Amino acid sequence: MPELDRDTARNWIERWDRQQEESLPDREDRFTALIDAVEEGTGRPDPLVLDIGCGPGSLGVRLLNRLPGATVIGIDADPVSLALGQAAYPDLPGLRFTDLDLRVPGWSARLGLGQGGQGGQGGQGGQGGRAADVAVSTTALHWLPEPDLRAMYAELATVLRPGGLLLDGDHFSLDAKESPTLARLDLALRRREDQRRFPAGHAESWSGWWEAAAADPALTAHVEERKRRHVDAGHHGTESNQLATHVEALKAAGFAEVGTLWQRGDNRLLCGVLPSD
Repeated sequence: MPELDRDTARNWIERWDRQQEESLPDREDRFTALIDAVEEGTGRPDPLVLDIGCGPGSLGVRLLNRLPGATVIGIDADPVSLALGQAAYPDLPGLRFTDLDLRVPGWSARLGLGQGGQGGQGGQGGQGGRAADVAVSTTALHWLPEPDLRAMYAELATVLRPGGLLLDGDHFSLDAKESPTLARLDLALRRREDQRRFPAGHAESWSGWWEAAAADPALTAHVEERKRRHVDAGHHGTESNQLATHVEALKAAGFAEVGTLWQRGDNRLLCGVLPSD
């Protein structure tokens, strides 16, 4: 297999970002709002950040550009994304990638962090004796089936410090059973905007990017490993794209405050706050 060099990896990530920006016209605005919340919510120049479902590091790199003193631990189980991120940013201070499956109980123990707000006294364990200050995610957690999402949030609460934050940017739909008209309009408005912006269709779709990546000899083995791991298993038909599912799961995990910090249509930045005691 040809070596995946830095320039090739960065080209693939740039192509990924372009594809994502077409589907998410407010992607950069949401990134900015999320990083604002990290800076304001942690109140320190060197926060310890968990980027869950980090992909190739698009959010982590932007966060470190703003907060160069931060430490960002990118967590993902997708070997393609991890390979791209590791090859593209091998020497970026503060950024490291960790191959972990959030669907497997016990994933947090492998991070070597101190216990946090729901797991004991913060300040024990790795990373200089620190629990994480904040967990962030963008357009990723809707891939987890609902039972796995609930378990992941409960485990996440054990490695965040008291008062720690969860910041999740994604398209969160309304429950069509409870609010059928609002849910229909929510989706219709997004589709209409997309048709106005791209009347001839998108230059490259999500599936098109993956098809192209699979054809690159430098990524072929990673794509095959992704298939073997069933990274996207359980995505279709899950209720983890619903706002209410995340709100209920975060409250059940012990987050004291849960609400939307930023929104445009169904594109939201959801925040959960652990008790500070």
